[in-house]
Amino acid sequence: MKPAKRKVKVSERSRQDPLRRVVDRHLPRAKPAKAAPRARRRRKDARSAGSQHAQFALRLLRTLGPGVITGASDDDPSGIATYSQAGSQFGFATLWTALLTFPFMLAVQDTCARIALYTGAGLATNLRRRFPTSLVALCVLALVIANTINLGADIQAVAVGVSLLTNGVVQPGWLVAPVTAGLLAMLVRLKYASVVRIFKLLTLALFAYVATAVIVRPPVLTTLHATFVPHVELTGSFIGIIVAIFGTTISPYLFFWQASSEVDQLREKATTSHRTTPSQRAVRASRADVLVGMLFSQVVMYCIILATAAVLHGHGTTVQSATQAAKALAPVAGSFASVIFAVGLVGAGFLAIPVLAGSAAYAVEEFLGLRGSLRDTARQSPTLYAVMGAAMAGGLTLTVLHINPIQALVVTAIVNGVAAPPILALIAILARDAKVMGDQRSGTLRHLLLWTITVVMTVAAVALVVTTIWAS
Repeated sequence: MKPAKRKVKVSERSRQDPLRRVVDRHLPRAKPAKAAPRARRRRKDARSAGSQHAQFALRLLRTLGPGVITGASDDDPSGIATYSQAGSQFGFATLWTALLTFPFMLAVQDTCARIALYTGAGLATNLRRRFPTSLVALCVLALVIANTINLGADIQAVAVGVSLLTNGVVQPGWLVAPVTAGLLAMLVRLKYASVVRIFKLLTLALFAYVATAVIVRPPVLTTLHATFVPHVELTGSFIGIIVAIFGTTISPYLFFWQASSEVDQLREKATTSHRTTPSQRAVRASRADVLVGMLFSQVVMYCIILATAAVLHGHGTTVQSATQAAKALAPVAGSFASVIFAVGLVGAGFLAIPVLAGSAAYAVEEFLGLRGSLRDTARQSPTLYAVMGAAMAGGLTLTVLHINPIQALVVTAIVNGVAAPPILALIAILARDAKVMGDQRSGTLRHLLLWTITVVMTVAAVALVVTTIWAS
């Protein structure tokens, strides 16, 4: 039994939004954009041609899809802080976690992508169709709370990162509001294709951490041993950092963003073909995209731990945030390494903040039965953009109230740690449901990986709560 083919009409989708009538009543209609003259378009094309290397890079970026953006957004400032803390506190001892978490991360994100591709709907929509509304509502609420707190920490981290790049000339307090407003304006004003291109370009900033790992020249034999031979310490601090790594690497917002992004891409193609059921070629392309994205995410994670372990741990320096790591690198590894680390931090934040806000908005929209998308304008899907704005405003409020970002990230880790296991369990059940997936149900290996990570995350959540209570 195969999932039925579906037709998508943008006009029908936009009418479902309850705020649409209010927006249409109070805002003037935008005039249609005029087509540029042919001569102007030819000059623009000639100017944008660039070198062959640049064109190759652009073509490569175009072939990559939601998986790469999702993987890169996983290395947000809060994740960078966790990996930096692991490297500075425990040295090379946690490098093996990058290898361990990779197959689980790949299985989860690939399953979310497959569910979206074969149903033509986002994750929250599918969960609401299959499970009790109250249960799904709790999951969505936990996601929104965790994302909002995470947004506050990431906004503050970006502001501090920019301040570092200006050598303290620009104060972080001056930047939090402009950064938030600028990113929200980008999402509202730019077309979907332009937003996606910007997201893809921002993923390149994460190569700064690969460069940092090369610059600091870690010991090769020690690195290889720590990578392939797991080291475990039965102490509260070590267990806590392992739990934090799992919680940061496999976060609920990634599940919802991956599925919703796949649906957006599917609907973009459906505007011409009126068909959302994917071909096998599209499925293989999606699987390759997710593979590249998750691999990229784990390489960046590995390099952050490696760089901070090689430089900071050897000098007895322990950090709790990404900005502290960037500052600590300067006197030991040189200002160049510190600047590169800060550049990666700023780029990661600019990518992660819209993804965090967008995943929360998608989850709320889908739970309410709406079908808004970033492909739509703010007039067409006002509820989606209103939720994104509210989430970013909530994160901005946390920075204005001077809430400790380290404590905020601890709360976020607890909320994510508690929310992830039930959501993973629901995804595993959904992926094996013949009524939902037809003959495209998850295979045995993927199903085993899903349930294994569900159990691991459950144990991690319990351990996180216990260690947090014990520490307090």
